[in-house]
Amino acid sequence: MTMTITIDIVLELLGAVLGLAGLIAALSALRAVRAARARCLAVESSAAALRLELEQVAAMGMKTRQQLERIEREYSAVAERVGQVEVRGAAPSFDRAIDSARRGADTGKLAQQFGLSLGEADLVARLHGRKKSA
Repeated sequence: MTMTITIDIVLELLGAVLGLAGLIAALSALRAVRAARARCLAVESSAAALRLELEQVAAMGMKTRQQLERIEREYSAVAERVGQVEVRGAAPSFDRAIDSARRGADTGKLAQQFGLSLGEADLVARLHGRKKSA
């Protein structure tokens, strides 16, 4: 029995080989598409987590800004009071204000001359000022 290879057999074999190669290529492409889809889902998941983390950081930044503004307001009041105390430190002492009150200086003059607040000047005048006769 002799086997003769005809062009039809060669074409059939070539067709089978090409069909098998096409099938292998299709399976390989399918695997690549699945891997790409998995990577895409992982990226989407990471993006969602990143978005959530970014929102949390923004909220923390807003809280920090509000706290900073509150601290700045409080510091401003403290700085103003320190400035008043520094001005008073350069002015004559309470002792001199008391002496002036004993000589009859009124509240406004004590406040102006010695850098006292009106409340402080009023207290010095009441405690050390001349007694008014009835």
